[in-house]
Amino acid sequence: MGRGTRGRLRIYLGAAPGVGKTYAMLSEAHRRVERGTDCVVAFVEHHGRPRTEVMLHGLEEVPRRTIEYRGTTFTEMDVEAVLERDPAVALVDELPHTNVPGSRHAKRWQDVEALLQAGIDVISTVNIQHLESLGDVVESITGVRQRETVPDEVVRRADQLELVDMSPQALRRRMAHGNIYQHDKIDASLSNYFRPGNLTALRELALLWVADRVDEYLQQYRGEHNIRSTWQARERIVVGLTGGPEGRTLIRRASRMAAKGSGSEILAVYVARSDGLTAASPKELAVQRTLVEDLGGTFHHVIGDDAPSSLLEFARGVNATQIVLGSSRRKTWQYVFGPGVGQTVARDSGPDLDVHIVTHDEVAKGRGLPVARGARLGSSRILAGWLVGVAGPVLMTLLLTSLNNGPGLANDVLLYLFLTVVAALLGGLLPALAAAAAGSLLLNYFFTPPTRTLTIDDPKNIVAIVIFFAVGVSVASVVDLAARRTHQAARLRAESEILSFLAGSVLRGETSLDALLERVRETFAMESVALLERESDVEPWTCAGSVGPKPSERPEDADVDMPVGDHMALALSGRPLPAEDRRVLAAFAAQAAVVLDRQRLVGQAEEARRLAEGNRIRTALLAAVSHDLRTPLASIKAAVTSLRSDDVSWSDADEAELLAGIEEGADRLDHLVGNLLDMSRLQTGTVTPLIRETDLDEVIPMALVGVPDDSVELDIPETLPMVAVDRGLLERAAANIVENAVKYSPDGVPVAVAASALGDRVEVRVTDRGPGVPDDNKGRIFEPFQRYGDAPRGAGVGLGLAVARGFVEAMGGTLTAEDTPGGGMTMVLTLKVAAGQTLVRPDFPAQVVS
Repeated sequence: MGRGTRGRLRIYLGAAPGVGKTYAMLSEAHRRVERGTDCVVAFVEHHGRPRTEVMLHGLEEVPRRTIEYRGTTFTEMDVEAVLERDPAVALVDELPHTNVPGSRHAKRWQDVEALLQAGIDVISTVNIQHLESLGDVVESITGVRQRETVPDEVVRRADQLELVDMSPQALRRRMAHGNIYQHDKIDASLSNYFRPGNLTALRELALLWVADRVDEYLQQYRGEHNIRSTWQARERIVVGLTGGPEGRTLIRRASRMAAKGSGSEILAVYVARSDGLTAASPKELAVQRTLVEDLGGTFHHVIGDDAPSSLLEFARGVNATQIVLGSSRRKTWQYVFGPGVGQTVARDSGPDLDVHIVTHDEVAKGRGLPVARGARLGSSRILAGWLVGVAGPVLMTLLLTSLNNGPGLANDVLLYLFLTVVAALLGGLLPALAAAAAGSLLLNYFFTPPTRTLTIDDPKNIVAIVIFFAVGVSVASVVDLAARRTHQAARLRAESEILSFLAGSVLRGETSLDALLERVRETFAMESVALLERESDVEPWTCAGSVGPKPSERPEDADVDMPVGDHMALALSGRPLPAEDRRVLAAFAAQAAVVLDRQRLVGQAEEARRLAEGNRIRTALLAAVSHDLRTPLASIKAAVTSLRSDDVSWSDADEAELLAGIEEGADRLDHLVGNLLDMSRLQTGTVTPLIRETDLDEVIPMALVGVPDDSVELDIPETLPMVAVDRGLLERAAANIVENAVKYSPDGVPVAVAASALGDRVEVRVTDRGPGVPDDNKGRIFEPFQRYGDAPRGAGVGLGLAVARGFVEAMGGTLTAEDTPGGGMTMVLTLKVAAGQTLVRPDFPAQVVS
């Protein structure tokens, strides 16, 4: 035993019970046996289905292990016997199953792991509703909470995952023909768990989950084999955003393209420069992020100075098949600086990426002023200015000296002045000064008599050269000043947009702390951002919120820290930040402090609301004490006074009637005081249930003591599994529910109290034929001191259902109201089945695992 290598796991995944997972597993086993493979049945449950049971014939079955638990005998897979048998392949049904206490492992998937470690291949089955991560989703679809789950990672690690699919209509036909459950359960199954809507939603969930796993396998294979080209197995559409207004058009166009193919994905990408504030409007980017997420896509922010290459690298990294870009906003003359992002991406995309250029309203309207920090002139312009300023005068001198009859000194001065102006326009002040100095020296040496010397004989020539130098310096100064003013205006525009957006978010109260910190990270191209705070100067820093990997734990550890008051700081990690950006960062920091304070104020407001609710209840309690409790006291007082009166001689019948009135008033008083005390316990959180395994048929009849015998029809099957409840709380809750139903039920029409098993829970349904409650008022009837309709004032203080729901929820159950078909209202009390009880009598849909 023990082959030294791990066994392989194959899983048949289904959307619902009855799709044929076990049948498919057994069919595969027969195929392997025919090929000579040593295959055994470790554990397979046929659930009484004849066709599945027939498939077990001809397969070797390992005897199961018998376990005694709480007076009941169970059978489980005998892991030791399977390991001792040491087959090549073992069939293990119902992977999420919970083993009976006393087994080797708590869960069956752990048994399977032991077999795999021993080198035994395992074939198993699982339904989509039993995956741990999908529990909440499945419960919202079906209304059934699956207690038996298997970690997603166990199923993801399977070497083979095969989906057993069946349409909802076909599955319901199988159910109607009796191929899944016994005939007495078919109607309940079709009208509950196996509704067409449930089955369709579960089927889609299974298909999408399997599709995601297939995509993971594909990405893993591409990574292992270093495949960079696109494999068009699934449409992924990358939308390149610039932060301009055309982005919304591109996102909607990509959404329409994705809608043409099922399973298509949209990935919106904004490429930001790595040097700080970007040319995009933060407000517009926020709008586009919201739009793409509303359309089912994802938004991505990447850093890169070369937008085309960064966009292509991202697209190939996610195995995208299409890229959507907008037509350039450049004006015609701006193409002299390069072909543009769209043309570059289309040229370099290769045959595996389709590039779509989408027209929009902003085409050729100009890109506006740049706002990045390097936007004064740009490195390429500065380099060109130096080339013109240094090499231009030399080349001009060579050209002019090669001419036999030059244009004359005046024209020579104008030509050199032209070079100086060009150098100033391109490179700013310093290249222009270099051009003016070089031009002055060359004019003096080559063209001012006497030539080939640095002396000047004619004073007019001195004036010409001085004027030439002065004009060159003046033009260069003006160009540099204009460039600086342009840069300042552009930065101020970017800052004003950011600050305006922040101010608007303050007024609207829309920005959460995480969203704000993410905006800081994107705006300043940082790796991580954290908001730190401490109580005093000697206390350690604590993180109030952070985004990005490895946020700083102290301000001094960050690349940039911005204090906010005395005991709060915004810490940024990634790169040092220039001083000119700290003004905007200070605004972000102040806003972060405001958002944090707002979140705490919201919590305090919620606490104040709870206190106000408590005050409201106390006020209502006083009103109840002053009125509703007086009624039974008054009747008791009147009866006692009458009995003690010496003026009247009471007959035995009269005395009996007065005593009965006293007893009735005392009972009503006891009931009202009990509900008031129970409500007080619930409000103060002092209800501590003592959960024990309990039979409903022992508790529910005790709750009917306070109602007339002929007012309730009871149907509590003895075969129901035991429930995990507090007997006292359950009895009190059931009594309040039944008394409320009897109060509103017409005379002569009994209230029906019935219980049934449903999954891992038991439902108690209390049905009356009264006037019912509209849907919009069903929630209100469970609030304290609420009575619906024309209930008489003396009928109670309106606490019965509120106390009942509080007790039920304290035990982990639920209490809801439904309409009774034909009129009236049904209270549905849902309780948890005690641990291990679902295995005793798997009454559908108590077990939906196969």
